[in-house]
Amino acid sequence: MGNVTVFILLGLSDNENIEVLCFVLFLFCYIAIWMGNVLIMVSITCTKLMDQPMYFFLHYLSLCDLCYTSTVTPKLLTDLLAERKIISYNNCMTQLFLLHLLGAIEVFILTAMAYDRYVAICRPLHYTVIMSRQRCNELLAVCCTGGFVHSASQSLLIAFVSFCHHNEIDHYFCDVYPLLKLACTDTHRIGLFVIVDSGLLALVTFVVLMVSYFLILHTISVYPAESRSKALSTCGSHITIVVLFFVPVVFIYIRPNTTFPEDKVFALFYTIIAPMFNPLIYTLRNLEMKHAIKKMWYHQIPSYKKQIP
Repeated sequence: MGNVTVFILLGLSDNENIEVLCFVLFLFCYIAIWMGNVLIMVSITCTKLMDQPMYFFLHYLSLCDLCYTSTVTPKLLTDLLAERKIISYNNCMTQLFLLHLLGAIEVFILTAMAYDRYVAICRPLHYTVIMSRQRCNELLAVCCTGGFVHSASQSLLIAFVSFCHHNEIDHYFCDVYPLLKLACTDTHRIGLFVIVDSGLLALVTFVVLMVSYFLILHTISVYPAESRSKALSTCGSHITIVVLFFVPVVFIYIRPNTTFPEDKVFALFYTIIAPMFNPLIYTLRNLEMKHAIKKMWYHQIPSYKKQIP
């Protein structure tokens, strides 16, 4: 820890007009994230979709998105209107831990969803046996455990780094590489560990996901047109989310201990943009989600009318 008790976040820009514009934009995004993800969770919970493995994982993906973006966005919104963007050492370490915990859980849930689609399309006769509710709960537990191990390992390493008098973080949240730039000691080995623990993990997972979707697309090429269209729609949604989330993560963490000004823009994709687009992609391109939302909506309207005297 050294002598540092607080960090100063340099944020997205020095221009006050740009910061006000960003505040309005990201406030809209944060409201959209809450509305969209809560709508998905309520729609899945209040209908029979929760019994299906794909929507079981989608429910927890939406919950993870809400928690994940909430570790960064409220602080970002507050700082955009503040003169000095300060975060205490303890809050910085907590943000770092939660960000990597929830981010890793999201990575593993997306992997579980890809596995679910692979089994559903490539091994349909064994789907109900392989993807039982017990198996889904086990996969979710593995996702959470993997996320905790990943986050705890990185956070423990950063906790032993000494920060002398340099406390200006060139970012809008506490992350590994911007913090390592402030260290008084040699961080070469920690940087290599981050590449393996974050960069290679994201890259390997991304490649595995793309290969699984390639196998799925190869399998459905012989399907009838109607079945092929439905499978393509579902897989297309997943692929879009995977690309939005993984490409920026791989760009930031796969390289050595260096930072670029573009990192802040790329970080916006996996901290705000992807969580905002998740609900839109899964609802606009998924007929079952549309039907679930309509069913819930039309069910609520008559109930509301009955209460009106």
